[in-house]
Amino acid sequence: QINLLVIRQYVDYLVSEQNVKNVFVNGTTGEGLSLNIQERKRLAEEWVCQGKDKLDHVIIHVGALSLPESQELARHAAAIGASAIAVIAPFFFKPTNKDELIAFLQKVASEAPAVPFYYYHIPPLTGVTIRVEELLDGIKERIPTFQGVKFSDTDLLDLAQCINKNEREEFAFLYGVDEQLLSALAIGANGAVGSTYNYLGRKTNLMLQAFAKPDLALARKYQFLTGEFLNFVIKLGFGVAQTKAVMTFVSGIPMGPPRLPLVDASEEFIVKAKAKLDSIVWPDGD
Repeated sequence: QINLLVIRQYVDYLVSEQNVKNVFVNGTTGEGLSLNIQERKRLAEEWVCQGKDKLDHVIIHVGALSLPESQELARHAAAIGASAIAVIAPFFFKPTNKDELIAFLQKVASEAPAVPFYYYHIPPLTGVTIRVEELLDGIKERIPTFQGVKFSDTDLLDLAQCINKNEREEFAFLYGVDEQLLSALAIGANGAVGSTYNYLGRKTNLMLQAFAKPDLALARKYQFLTGEFLNFVIKLGFGVAQTKAVMTFVSGIPMGPPRLPLVDASEEFIVKAKAKLDSIVWPDGD
């Protein structure tokens, strides 16, 4: 079951402990596509409510396999005052070209005509490999609220072409492969959305500061250490359930079990992951 009562504590933790002031709700880590519409609405409402005057942006993911459901979630997000909405590509009956994908996205975006709209590109999970670079051509005419992309793919060539085309900087590109964030920043990504920022947000912010200076040697140290941890846990078997377990032991906030077909992280995983994270010596001495 969803647990609304911990969200206030969760917001306070992100802001005070991780220096994270923007959230992406009902996405992959939040198991949004495993929840029913009512659950997604209640979670969106609680995040917007608890984030008031604390968070800068609350982006609600409203994508679904059913177009009417996605439209209903978009209308709801607009009504509760979400900062933006995002939509994943349908992944059972898949769009086969950019026109089919844009048609679907447009039908959702038009239900929230005053709310900035992001396309959530995550081909490893959707199997939809339409290049974002192609998608961007003329997209503002079809979707006037189009704000940018949550780009969760390792194809940095596609991302680079998007950024190169975006010379007027009308779109934002938020990168979603945490272990490659520095590479994405180097080619012009504007920010990041990822699961590790729940518990390594402060370290990632220090990497962003180092990159902006620019102190690339320091930025690399942070990226390499994040990568060292992720490389370790990926070998153990790492997914949403394991991310919840890491966030629970780092934050002290109970993230609860995942919903089937995902199953809880093993005790062995938790012990090994905690030992690894505790062993890392960060450049800031923490």
